[in-house]
Amino acid sequence: MLAALVGFLGDFDLAEESAAEAFAVAARRWPAEGVPFSPVAWLVTTARNRAIDRLRRDRVLAAKLRLLAATMPDPAEAEVDETEIPDERLELIFTCCHPALAADAQVALTLRAVAGLATEDIALAFLVPAETMKRRLTRAKTKIRDAGIPFSVPAPDRLPDRLAVVLAVVYLIFNQGYSVPGEAGHLAREAIRLGRVLAGLLPGETEPLGLLALMLLHDARRAARLSGPDGQDLVLLADQDRSLWDWRQIGEAREILGLIVESRGPYLIQAAIASLQAADPIDWRQVAALYEELAGLTGSPVVRLNGAVAVAEADGPGAALAIVDALDLAQYPYWHSTRAELLRRLGRTGEARSAYGSALALAGTEPERRFLQQRIADC
Repeated sequence: MLAALVGFLGDFDLAEESAAEAFAVAARRWPAEGVPFSPVAWLVTTARNRAIDRLRRDRVLAAKLRLLAATMPDPAEAEVDETEIPDERLELIFTCCHPALAADAQVALTLRAVAGLATEDIALAFLVPAETMKRRLTRAKTKIRDAGIPFSVPAPDRLPDRLAVVLAVVYLIFNQGYSVPGEAGHLAREAIRLGRVLAGLLPGETEPLGLLALMLLHDARRAARLSGPDGQDLVLLADQDRSLWDWRQIGEAREILGLIVESRGPYLIQAAIASLQAADPIDWRQVAALYEELAGLTGSPVVRLNGAVAVAEADGPGAALAIVDALDLAQYPYWHSTRAELLRRLGRTGEARSAYGSALALAGTEPERRFLQQRIADC
């Protein structure tokens, strides 16, 4: 409904306010008058009429009203047919993730407009005050309006680059919810829901399916990632209780991967790695080979760092340490923690303790800090 209103009005704020007014009217009238035959059409019609009434009252937006009046029939005579309401969620997603917007604004606006989260919930998940998040959303909406960012799906020649931004935003939302326990956990579920929407709206694209499978596989291990009396102790993959994993989700992800086995996009490869890591035993040589392929696609040093973990299992910590030490990732906490683990396995205890300390100084969550503190104590 919101996507249809944004597409019709071209204004996020006006669409949200008119939608809220329509629901308020429905809450007052439907209990007494009964639910209309086409509830969605009734809501869209009411919201649209409220928006146009507001435009008519606002002299500042008179030009916009004339534009609407020139192209649309009189709302009093034009009841919306529910079968004619377009599904414009895809347009809304691409608008929210437009590269002209800052990355944090893309995330916030996607959660607000597409996922429907309240501003306060988004602020809580990203650990910022509600007023800060409100200003961030306002700036994003203003930028869309003032810059004339189109409410549309990109042309076929631009779709791959724009889709990559959309998928990155959805995955960022997932990781924010996956890595932080407690209140932010619902973000992972919202990201999976958004992944399903994207996969359904873009059936010809395989990377949305790859991302969906990847998120399902990671999320399936959620219940086993943390332990302890307050649920704040990190549990490494090798030590996780697999009986706590959601094998239904793992099965769904593997079924998705079976449908797109010929594709080799970055999210598909990552999902294939995550699927292998759910096997028992894990084929570490195949995992390492997939990481090498992924590194070739992305050129990312972080991918090479993750691949080094697989190399350590397949060829030993010495071979992995040579890869890690060649990477320029001194500001990345997992570079230090990976080095520390390899050094510990090689018996270089003092160096390992120092590397754990560097990782601890950069750690972003309480479970990570606790894990690293325990590792330092054990050295």
